[in-house]
This record gives sequence, C-alpha cells and structure tokens, in this order.
Amino acid sequence: MDTLTPFTQACIEHGWENPVDFLRAFQATADILGEPIDVTDRQFRRWKKPNPPGPRVRAWRVLHAMFDVNPQLLGFPGPPPGAEDPAAPFPLPRGTSPVDRRALLADTVGLAAATLPAHTRPLTPAGSSGAVGTVHVLELRQGLLSLFQLDNAYGGDDVRSLAARHLRRIRRILNTRSYPETIGRQLHLLAGEAAEHCGWLAYDADDQDGARQYWGEALTTASVLRDASLQVLVFSSMSLQACHEGRPRQGLELARAAQERATRLNSPTLRSIIAAREARALSLMNDGRGAGQRMSEAIRLVDRGRAGRPAPQWAAFHGHAELDYSQGLLYTELGHHGAAVQFLRAALDHQDRTYGRNRALYRLTLASSLVKSGDVDEGAAHAVESLEHLEEVESGRVTRRLREVTELLREHDAGPARQAVEELTEYVEAKGAA
Repeated sequence: MDTLTPFTQACIEHGWENPVDFLRAFQATADILGEPIDVTDRQFRRWKKPNPPGPRVRAWRVLHAMFDVNPQLLGFPGPPPGAEDPAAPFPLPRGTSPVDRRALLADTVGLAAATLPAHTRPLTPAGSSGAVGTVHVLELRQGLLSLFQLDNAYGGDDVRSLAARHLRRIRRILNTRSYPETIGRQLHLLAGEAAEHCGWLAYDADDQDGARQYWGEALTTASVLRDASLQVLVFSSMSLQACHEGRPRQGLELARAAQERATRLNSPTLRSIIAAREARALSLMNDGRGAGQRMSEAIRLVDRGRAGRPAPQWAAFHGHAELDYSQGLLYTELGHHGAAVQFLRAALDHQDRTYGRNRALYRLTLASSLVKSGDVDEGAAHAVESLEHLEEVESGRVTRRLREVTELLREHDAGPARQAVEELTEYVEAKGAA
C-alpha cells in the first residue's frame, strides 16, 4: 500500500479526498479571498503525488487559507515569489478580525450543509475595526443557499418574500457599512445573485413582470462586475422565461449568449444546462433536428461534469433526471407524446425527493403526456396522485400545469377521467379560495 503524502492526508482529514469536493472547496475559498484562479482535476491529482509540483502564487495563497498551514508543511516546494511569509497564518482579506479566522475555516467549505433558517440569523458582530469582513459575506451567502434549498423543496410562491427580505439586507449592508474593496465586490456579487434568485422565484410563482425587474437588476450587476458566472445564470433564466411566454427565438438567443460565457468558464455542467435550454427553444421553433443535437450535447456534457471547473451551487439540480425531463418536453413540443412518456417516467423515478417542486412538475407533465398519447386512465391516476405532493408545494408554474391537465381530462368525460376532474377541480377551487 502506498504511503499517503502529507497533502493527501490533509485532504482526507478535511473531507476533500474526492476531486469534486476538493475543487469545490478550492473555488469557494478562492472566491472569498478574491483570487481569480481555479484548478483542474489533473492538477489536484498531481498535487497528491510524492514530490508534487509547486503551486503558483495565487494557488499557494488559496491552499494556505484552506488548510491554515504553510503549504510547505503539506509537501509542496516553495514558497513561490510573491507569497506571504511562510511562517505567518494565511492572509484574510482586510476587514476580517483575527477571531473570525476559525469561523472562516469552518464555514468556507461547509456552505452546502447550511441550516435552513440561515437567512434569518443575525450577522456576526463586526470586528474591532467595525468593518464587514469575510465571515459576514459567508453568512449572507449561507442565507442565500438556504433559500435555494427552500425553493427546491416547496416552490417559489412562499419563499419569494423571504428572498426579497434577504436581498434588502444585503443592499442595506452595502449602503450603510464600511468594508474593504475585496469584500465590497463580494457583497455586490451577492446582491446580484440574490436579485437573480428573486427573479427566479417570481418566475416560478408566475409573476413574469416581477421576474423581469429582478433579472434586469441582476444583469446590471453582472455587467458592472464583469462576472461571467452571474451573466450565465441570468441569461439562462431569461431564456426559460422567453420560451414560457412564447418567444422561443429570443429564448434561443439568450441561451446562446449564456453558452458563449459558460464555455469560457470551462464548466461542463453549466454548458449542459444551457444546451438543454437551447434544445427547448429549438423544439418550440419546430426544429426537431437542431433540438435533438443540442440535447445530445447536453447529455454528453453532464457525463463530463467532473472534468472541468465545478459547477456553482445553484446548478446542483442538474443531472440525468433533469435531462430526462428536458428530453420528454422536447418530444412533447414536437408532438411525439408516446416517446415523451418513457423519458418523463425516468425523470420522476430518478429525481431526488428533496426537489419537491420538480417532482410535482414532473408528475403532472407525465400525466399530460399520458393523456395525449391515449393512456387516459393512467394519466388521470398520476394527476390525482400529484395532489398529495401539491399540499407541500406553492408554485405558480405547477398550478398552471395542474389546470392544463384538468382541462385535458375534461375532454374525456368517462370513468377515472371524470373522477379525476372532480378531485382536481375541487383542489384548484380550494386553493384559489385559501
């Protein structure tokens, strides 16, 4: 058995033995420190070998921050020219007090484990300088992550007011508190990401004017900061809205603008998400061949997800279940309802149960395709079964899909279809009265 190198041992102790986990932790730390750098799976594997190559100065600083030890103690040669005193603790951005150091180490790579009420917690008091520091940015980001989780589970209608309050909190801190330039950029970026998420929640709640307003704010922030990742997120969201509103050509143009930037970011997962949205727009334009090509590319890219830069946290929903759903929608738009059914079944079977809103949407879409393909009784059964999940979900998109399925079943006024219509109508009326 090979002897573990000091770097490999340190990665194991921190829970970063898996390349995906390490790369995500590295990128999160680099973003917090304001270091424009990322590493590849290949670099990580080379660092784990005996006599590893020396990291460049920016990577050295990030490694110093991640492990809170001089990287020489991890087996690296160096330090490289321009690195800080190797005997010193890692350099926090200005404005972060020494007592914040341990919180940064604990929280930087633990964002995914954030507890749900994080968006309501009071911020850590400022340090002796009175300035906002790294830990405060982490806490605000943790709050945004908790809103992502709530949206995934319950839909946008109820979560949107919480997200708007979180955005107001970030704006207040931006406009009333002191902070160094590096922290200021992170706060502005957070405000843009929070505005984008408010737009997404409005879109999911079927408030399209509200979505446009928030996305406009987010796109302005992304342009001022020249942040390609936020631009990708906003353009891809706006592409979905354009398709939803019957503007598929504009949806395709927006998706292609997002794809151009995602390619530069070297994230296969992001490129896969956007390729699926390009396919959606093309299917709505009755370009079956082009839609099929982009969907094939989306599937190919998601299988390469470990090869490039880790995807941002908001992209965690994307995988084979989402692609099966997208493939099902593609066939639905092209009128191939029987072919759509098999993909929609697979999407529902494989979707993680933490994504409650998506599961409800998948089941109702499956019900619709079953009815359109002539399997009315099974479609009615799926529609009624969805009501149990809808008790936990507040989403305008899902409610709209429910009404569409109800109208489809109303055209088949016999047996299970008639009973389903009665139950669905009763639910919709009760929901409207609530």
